[in-house]
Amino acid sequence: MDLNSASTVVLQVLTQATSQDTAVLKPAEEQLKQWETQPGFYSVLLNIFTNHSLDVNVRWLAVLYFKNGIDRYWRRVAPHALSEEEKTTLRAGLITNFNEPVNQIATQISVLIAKVARVDCPRQWPELIPTLVESVKVQDDLQQHRALLTLYHVTKTLASKRLAADRKLFYDLTSSIYSFACSLWNHHTDTFLQQICTGDEAAAANSLERTLLSLKVLRKLTVNGFVEPHWNAEVMGFLHAVFERLKQFLQCSRSVRAESICRDRLEKTIILFTKVLLDFLDQHPFSFTALIQRSLEFSVSYVFTEAGEGVVFEQFIVQCMNLIKMIVKNYAYKPSKNIEDSSPETLEAHKIKTAFFTYPTLMEICRRLVTHYFLLTKEELTMWEEDPESFTVEETGGDSWKYSLRPCTEVLFIDIFHEYNQTLTPVLLEMVHSLQGSTNVENANAILIKDAVYNAVGLAAYELFDSVDFDQWFKNQLLAELQVSHDSYKPIRRRVIWLIGQWISVKFKSDLRPILYEAIRNLLQDRDLVSVLFFLNVYLPVDDFEFRTDQFLPYLESMFTLLFQLLQEVTQCDTKMHVLHVLSCVIERVNMQIRPYVGCLVQYLPLLWKQSEEHNMLRCAILTTLIHLVQGLGADSKNLYPFLLPVIQLSTDVSQPPHVYLLEDGLELWLVTLENSPCLTPELLRIFQNMSALLELSSENLKNCFKIINAYIFLSSSEFLQMYAADLCQSFCELLKDITTEGQVQILKVVENVLKVNPVLGPQMFQPLLPSIFRGIIDGERYPVVMSTYLGIMGRVLLQNARFFSLLLSQMACELGQELDQILGNMIEMWVDRMDNITQPERRKLSALALLSLLPSLNSVIQDKFCGIINISVEGLHDVMTEDSETGTYKDCMLMSHFEEPKATEDEEPPTEQDKRKKMLALKDPVHTVSLQQFIYEKLKAQQELLGEQGFHALMETVDTEIVAQLQEFLQGF
Repeated sequence: MDLNSASTVVLQVLTQATSQDTAVLKPAEEQLKQWETQPGFYSVLLNIFTNHSLDVNVRWLAVLYFKNGIDRYWRRVAPHALSEEEKTTLRAGLITNFNEPVNQIATQISVLIAKVARVDCPRQWPELIPTLVESVKVQDDLQQHRALLTLYHVTKTLASKRLAADRKLFYDLTSSIYSFACSLWNHHTDTFLQQICTGDEAAAANSLERTLLSLKVLRKLTVNGFVEPHWNAEVMGFLHAVFERLKQFLQCSRSVRAESICRDRLEKTIILFTKVLLDFLDQHPFSFTALIQRSLEFSVSYVFTEAGEGVVFEQFIVQCMNLIKMIVKNYAYKPSKNIEDSSPETLEAHKIKTAFFTYPTLMEICRRLVTHYFLLTKEELTMWEEDPESFTVEETGGDSWKYSLRPCTEVLFIDIFHEYNQTLTPVLLEMVHSLQGSTNVENANAILIKDAVYNAVGLAAYELFDSVDFDQWFKNQLLAELQVSHDSYKPIRRRVIWLIGQWISVKFKSDLRPILYEAIRNLLQDRDLVSVLFFLNVYLPVDDFEFRTDQFLPYLESMFTLLFQLLQEVTQCDTKMHVLHVLSCVIERVNMQIRPYVGCLVQYLPLLWKQSEEHNMLRCAILTTLIHLVQGLGADSKNLYPFLLPVIQLSTDVSQPPHVYLLEDGLELWLVTLENSPCLTPELLRIFQNMSALLELSSENLKNCFKIINAYIFLSSSEFLQMYAADLCQSFCELLKDITTEGQVQILKVVENVLKVNPVLGPQMFQPLLPSIFRGIIDGERYPVVMSTYLGIMGRVLLQNARFFSLLLSQMACELGQELDQILGNMIEMWVDRMDNITQPERRKLSALALLSLLPSLNSVIQDKFCGIINISVEGLHDVMTEDSETGTYKDCMLMSHFEEPKATEDEEPPTEQDKRKKMLALKDPVHTVSLQQFIYEKLKAQQELLGEQGFHALMETVDTEIVAQLQEFLQGF
């Protein structure tokens, strides 16, 4: 692409690409896409975005196309890679001058220079860093700022490289510019402080921007540019200076007006100082040892004493707390149980920590956390009054502990209490004892203090296990506080019920559960929304190991009704999800006993599903509820099909966007629906059309897909296989080309179930799979679990469809070019040899029955393998025969004579419709209807009659005498 002739054309197309008219925009984008791989295109773009006289939007677009081109075509190995000649020209052009007037474009240029530097610096671009350093020194404000901005993005990018060679290059870069970076930061920092003192806010704002950028550069160099930074005096000098600068900037913030242009940037700089310390601690904990004392003194002073009053702001407090937390929890600072195994560095750090965290210091931190930071604020109380639901969501599921003050203070309390629980337990217990009895409802501050102390007891529940008799406390005080109905006592009611939720899995007698259920029901009846939601957010029946259904049943109807009403009343998606989750857990716990009470929920869920069209996570919660509903309703779940089946259809249709969120739960719902279905409906059969695409996904959901296929087979094999067998067989053939061993076994189990359910038509329907299974057997498949399944499938064919087995044998003889008898002999020999691969008793008996079915026979190959067949048969007898202690005779323990519906105990789930179908199927299965003992006797007798006494005797002599003796013992009485 010629620069002179092309510039005008490219400029015109870029202008069109900024148009709002799609008729103009689309062709322009297509043309630009075609030019992406044209030599010279990026040189034209460079000329355009560095020409400050052109339209800003056009220049912005040119920068973006240039940046995207670096990602795709800059590396030598990339398809359509840029030539080395053009890259040399572009690198030179990018750093010719740093005078971009538009901030957004300047940032993009800095980023794209950093992208090139990631690939080329320093080997192909050695002049980049020296040029940036020189440009940072110039007096021109704009050029100095743009060069500093670029230096930051370059160091940030190079610091992120992780290969050893790249790390070494960054260490070298750091050592060459670290002194300069320190002096640059000091210069801009001093300039800012001087200007802010003289009241020159505009100049101070410019200097602060440079201070911020130079500090960002230093952060990357300090954290990532040294192997052992504590040996570098300049690094440690900078880090110690951070504390002094922080104090100066915090004092500065007193004099800077809240609306000042400096205020926001000043707070960002203060936070960046703390990030330097946090990052350094994270990456170099032992190098940080020399800073532990000062970090703790600084943080505790500003956060837990009067020194911080009027100076600190929320995000700074969070950062200081994170610093304390990281020091307290740091594993590098914790000695081994055997002190001699600890490093000197660890012992030194631990010594500093221990010296700092004295009893008075810990007591003050604990008291301050609880009585200051745990207190509900005016804003929170107002939010509670105006929007209780949003308040609950904010309180229980707010931001991460790293970034939000309340969760951060709670996590710090937990960590410090865990680390120093022997010291702090008496302090907290004293606070609890001082609050015994009910609190004056008119004393708002006392109520807030009690709320905070109870919060602390809940957070420290595990640590206080041996120190608090929670059962007595619950009966003697907490229960009474739940019954105080005064409106101003709401914080205590909420906190008490939350506190119980915290302790219920730690220490709470089972006998007290009914009293607790009564209290929860009262809160639900009183519409104490916040209290109930707080309890539900920490307590779920399904997670409660002490939960007893019999204790809960008297409250089931009222609790379920009230929870359902709550579900209807709440409006926020998160809240509805949680209430649904609790309802699901209740249904799961009580199972079939929920049936009389679910009518209202069943009627409401279709409406909620429709309302939640834009909220996929809420729909996931609905799916989970439906899963437990179907399990609870059993065969009666068929009444839900008008709503249930379209939900399954949508959730498992991979062509529908929501499947990304709904698929896993949708498959689970599909499976339990089939398992509990009394019969196959046309609609249920039609949903299986979704399966083909699901099998193509080959995702982690494949296991459930196979379970669903098996469920259809057990439900109605003839209808299902008639419609889908051909497609299923084709899908299996494709899957078997590239699937894990576990996946292979899952497919084979489906085939095995088909043969079990339909031994006549099954082999024909899945005929394309059988030759490879046969080959796997005679080739001696190396994976035992696969071989076991192969033999299970072939055993079914041989025992229950001998005609098809003969056809398959002929086909294999033809394909392999061997004699039919030779193939049969190889199969029997491998079967006998690999019998130990089969671990399931059912399959072991099946193998014995299948091989015995070859008798009686005059075939020389079968007679040659007679010894092996008898060995397997006797092994099978050992597996299935049990001795009757009264008669001393043996009987086959796998025989089933009639159907008895199993009675489930309270701890067991009742049998599903599928369980019943499997039991009925077993009554037709030779494994469960044919006595192996009887079968062996009849086959040997028939073989004896065929060969005559002498011939049979000769055949039996091929069997080991010990095996013969065992066989005779098993056949006594015949």
